[in-house]
Amino acid sequence: FPLIVSCDSTEEAHALLKWKTSLQNQNGSLLPSWTLNNPTKISPCTWFGIHCNHAGRVNSINLTSAGLKGTLHDFSFSSFPHLGYLDLRINQFFGIIPPQIGNLSMLKFLGLSFNQFSGSIPPEIGYLTHLKLLSFSKNQLSGFIPHEIGRLSSLNGLNLYSNFLKGSIPPSLGNLTSLIYIDIGNNLLSGSIPNEVGNLKSLSDLRLDNNTLSGSIPLSLGNLTKLGTLYLHTNALFGSIPYEIGNLKSLSDLQLSYNTLNGSIPFSLGNLTNLAILYIGINALSGSIPNEIGNLKSLLDLRLDNNTLSGSIPLSLAPLKLTSSNYLSWKIQFETLFIGYDLLGYIDGSKPCPPQTLTTNNVATPNPAYTLWIRQDQLILNALIGSLSPTIISFIAHANTSREAWTVLANTYAKPSRGRIKQVKNLLKNPTKGTMTVTDFLHSVKARTDELAILGAPMEEEDLIEKILDGLGDDYKELYLDINALSSSIPDEIGNMKSLSDLQLSENILNGSIPLALGNLTNLVVLDLSTNKLSGSIPLSFANLTSLSILYLYENSLCDSIPKEIGNMNSLSILDLSSNKLNGSIPLSLANLTNSLKVLYLSSNHIVGEIPLGHGMLSSLIQLTLNNNELSGQLSPELGSLIQLEYLDLSANTFHKSIPESLSNLVKLHYLNLSNNQFSQKIPNKIEKLIHLSELDLSHNIFREEIPSQICSMQSLEKLNLSHNNLSGSIPRCFEEMHWLSCIDISYNALQGLIPNSTAFRDAPMLALQGNKRLCGDIKRLPPCKAFKSHKQSMKKIWVVIVFPLLGTVALLISLIGLFFNFRQRKNGSQTQQSSPRNTLGLLSVLTFDGKIVHEEIIRATNNFDDGHCIGNGGQGSVYKAKLPTGEIVDVKKFHSPLPDEMACQQEFLNEVNALTKIRHRNIVKFYGFCSHALHSFVVYEYLEMGSLAMNLSNDAAAEQFCWTKRMNAIKGVADALSYLHTDCFPPIFHRDISSKNVLLNLEYEAHVSDFGISKFLKLGSSNRTELAGTFGYIAPELAYTMKVTEKCDVYSFGVLALEVIKGKHPRDFISSICSSLSSNLNIALDEMFDPRLSTPSRNVQDKLISIMEVSISCLDESPTSRPTMQKVSQLLKI
Repeated sequence: FPLIVSCDSTEEAHALLKWKTSLQNQNGSLLPSWTLNNPTKISPCTWFGIHCNHAGRVNSINLTSAGLKGTLHDFSFSSFPHLGYLDLRINQFFGIIPPQIGNLSMLKFLGLSFNQFSGSIPPEIGYLTHLKLLSFSKNQLSGFIPHEIGRLSSLNGLNLYSNFLKGSIPPSLGNLTSLIYIDIGNNLLSGSIPNEVGNLKSLSDLRLDNNTLSGSIPLSLGNLTKLGTLYLHTNALFGSIPYEIGNLKSLSDLQLSYNTLNGSIPFSLGNLTNLAILYIGINALSGSIPNEIGNLKSLLDLRLDNNTLSGSIPLSLAPLKLTSSNYLSWKIQFETLFIGYDLLGYIDGSKPCPPQTLTTNNVATPNPAYTLWIRQDQLILNALIGSLSPTIISFIAHANTSREAWTVLANTYAKPSRGRIKQVKNLLKNPTKGTMTVTDFLHSVKARTDELAILGAPMEEEDLIEKILDGLGDDYKELYLDINALSSSIPDEIGNMKSLSDLQLSENILNGSIPLALGNLTNLVVLDLSTNKLSGSIPLSFANLTSLSILYLYENSLCDSIPKEIGNMNSLSILDLSSNKLNGSIPLSLANLTNSLKVLYLSSNHIVGEIPLGHGMLSSLIQLTLNNNELSGQLSPELGSLIQLEYLDLSANTFHKSIPESLSNLVKLHYLNLSNNQFSQKIPNKIEKLIHLSELDLSHNIFREEIPSQICSMQSLEKLNLSHNNLSGSIPRCFEEMHWLSCIDISYNALQGLIPNSTAFRDAPMLALQGNKRLCGDIKRLPPCKAFKSHKQSMKKIWVVIVFPLLGTVALLISLIGLFFNFRQRKNGSQTQQSSPRNTLGLLSVLTFDGKIVHEEIIRATNNFDDGHCIGNGGQGSVYKAKLPTGEIVDVKKFHSPLPDEMACQQEFLNEVNALTKIRHRNIVKFYGFCSHALHSFVVYEYLEMGSLAMNLSNDAAAEQFCWTKRMNAIKGVADALSYLHTDCFPPIFHRDISSKNVLLNLEYEAHVSDFGISKFLKLGSSNRTELAGTFGYIAPELAYTMKVTEKCDVYSFGVLALEVIKGKHPRDFISSICSSLSSNLNIALDEMFDPRLSTPSRNVQDKLISIMEVSISCLDESPTSRPTMQKVSQLLKI
């Protein structure tokens, strides 16, 4: 099959150079090899961090620890179709992770850890289906973990540790059955641990610690028999420890502390013979310690403290090699050994040790009892020294007998023990500097303060912070004490840590003022003091922090004005001072940050005056929020110079007059909120230039005149609020063409006339329309529209009134005749209805008339949608087989119930109903009706006995029955159906989700296209952009980055499907070879393309199959315009 591919690395080189120019702090040493030394041979393959495949295309970018600073905003993801490895870890990247990252469809490794990325994880990450490792740890990511991550079926490692992710763990993680490692600890996750995690049977490391997870530990975790590490500590889990945990015989580290687990310790834990660490302290466990714990011969560290355990300590614990963090371990081992050797009385003094010699007739002879005793005592002492940890051994190293060892440890570890308390405090006071990492040091501090608490001498918080700072000294670069309950002031001593580059004290209860000494930390890159109770002013000493890139002071009680010295912080990229009590005006000195500042949040303060914008000032800003302040005046036209701006919120101020027309220059805006101000005059027509805007709020102003029809050009707009203004006139009819507008509020204006016939208006609540006295339309609670009578009609009315006495008789006669014919028509209509043939499915004839009956029958037929009736699942809903009382069998597709404030599923339901009611074709499933209920929305259509193409191809027995002739006919049937949808329907219907799961077969193996849940009804010539939807492996490549729906998207999907039917499985490898081939001809072995489960086709059949393959390959052309239409495909397949 000939395939001509034209590609070189020029585009990749230029894309890399463009991105390099966007990075900050450029100097001669930053990526010096990234340059075009040879204009005639442009290749990045020899550049630092860049690797290429044999064809000269970039397949690896490794810039870890390269000292880079900037964003991914200018990184052209679509320029690297062969990229398999992207590693940007340990740099200073900030800003959002762009959704375009989903274009890297061949990516296997993605490492962005140890940066300052913020925002949410884009759901487009779900398109990276080849990904093996995903690492986003140690950033500032927020929002939810997208459920699309469950599509990464090849993923082996997932690391989202230490971010600000919230919400629940998506159950879709259970789809990632190749996962070996998961770490999503140290976030803000809530909800229960989904049972689906138990599907991850390859998992060896699961870390969900330091969140706010609740509920019980799922029993399904017992399926994870390869698990070596399980961290669930520091959450809010409750219930008992499942017996099934005892199945995890590979576990070496199990930590369940700091929860509210109750019940007894399951004896099944004794099965975990590889366990070295067992932390189940600080819970609400009760009962006795099971003897089976003694089976854990590998155990080194056991914590059962702070529970309500009772009963005796089992002798089986004696041989365990426990550490100093077990405050009773030495005593348990001593007591059990002494009991075993009958020497316990010797220890407590009730039984003296035997004399060394015996004297008979004044002759001293060795005492055999002493010899036996000393031998046993030395055995005990040696056994203890061999089993205790080095920390405890250090206390008894000079003990000659077991009694001496007992005495030393009893004096050291007795509760309370002044000696041990003093020792621990001395260890805290004089740490050995330079011998451990900051993490190890903080862990040692925690262990010692925990020990002090157990010894009855808890440390005061102020002393603890002082000890930490003394111990860290000036050598450490990072200090994370965020998300704790620290309630003291920030000590001045923190200013001595001159090497600090990252200081995070957020989400505590810190009070007092910010110490001036922080200005001494001139190496700081990140400073986060947010979400505390800090007061006073922002220190002027911050002017010294010239390396600072991120400053978070939001959600405190800081007052006074923003110091002008903040303009000296010329590396600042993110400044968030929102939700404080700051006053005064915005300092002009911010102009000094024009080249660095990307994000400026000053919302919810008491800032006054105007926005100081000179020419070109702050031109690098991407996000600006000044809402909820006391700003006033007219918006400066210079606002239009912020051309990089994507998010602008100026709401809840007192800006007045008009919106400057220069605002239309901000073509990258996605969000614009100017509500709750005093803007007047008209909404500018040039607002139409904001074509990427998805949310616009102009409510609570004094806008007047009509709504400009130019708004209809904003085809990306999803939410529009024009309420509480003085807008008048009618609503432009062109709103009906705004297909993505889903939320509209025009309440409390002076609008009149007909409501546009669009989803946004039809679904709008009455609250969004009220306050307009003359609106009308076919919407509940709105009056129907009445035709306004012209002046000529009024004159006719007068004429009729004058001559009415003369024509009364004629009028009366006409009325009687009309009533007579009306009566006849009704009678005939009734007879016609009664005599018309019933629907072939009797019950379903009422589907659109009596939904209650149908709903009840469907619920009964499917046993309330029981899983036993389910025959398929998809992204939009589940399909059930239902046998009705009349004996007919139907398919019932129940859509996922919509969540509050989330109408996507309902929209999918309406899309499917709308599509199915418009089409009639032998290769498209027959539609019988629908039901929309408060609990369920479903459609009912014909039952196809042979199931889906996917099912027939995945089952060997079924595939053997699916012969070549039947397969060719099925392919032609799908082509005919799509040709009909594209050509014979008006407007055209584009399916957008053609896949083997969405093509059903009847008993004759005739293909029927189904599942219209994401179909699009498109007006010819219109621009249609959408979120990426469909089934992975079938989606046209251009849809991922252009988001533009065309008929050629279906053509591409058909090409994949047709090859799948011939090959017997998804042709992903074949498609990849097409896309990556550099030769002019692509040689294909026919025996590799034909399903080996079928016999070799005859020459005649083989020729037909080759023709179908040629057409199918043409459907996979990278250029949409080069693909044939489905009408052309259907014609070619008939030849």
